[in-house]
Amino acid sequence: MRQGSSSGGATNDEFLSENEEKTRDLILTLPFFDVMLGQELDLLARHMNHVALRRGEHLFLEGDPGDSMYFVVSGLFDVMKKTASGDYRTVARIGRGGTIGEMTLLDKAQRSATVMARQPAVVLLLSRKGFNVLTDRYPAIGIKLLKRIMRMLSLQMRRTTSRLADHLHEEQE
Repeated sequence: MRQGSSSGGATNDEFLSENEEKTRDLILTLPFFDVMLGQELDLLARHMNHVALRRGEHLFLEGDPGDSMYFVVSGLFDVMKKTASGDYRTVARIGRGGTIGEMTLLDKAQRSATVMARQPAVVLLLSRKGFNVLTDRYPAIGIKLLKRIMRMLSLQMRRTTSRLADHLHEEQE
């Protein structure tokens, strides 16, 4: 993974570094951040990084410590679970506008799946440290982030429940 870094220590009235400006530009491309205002976008850019991945490169492995979430700017990712036999099965594909690893910001658990770039990709990384700084120092941003994450998790749970119900129905027939 090739990563751009942000200083994380800048104040509101300082100019963004070149890397932070690129991060801000990438943030602006994602619907997840539509609720953020100008100054909030600058603060996000200071506490996030952008990462480029090559095809076949792992974002993380199942069982890794969970310390960040990712926002997919471009590319496509396979989410794979290890089966009882030790093989991997693709359980989801996540593309532009999707998020990866959001549960770990909330529950601090290990990664529940392996995620691999199916094609060259760019993601924005929000570390737990950056998330905590944003939620502690800038509660309005923290609330917006948490509301968006909770909404996404709720939608994912509804989809999973529907898929499970369909699967159980098929097994009974």
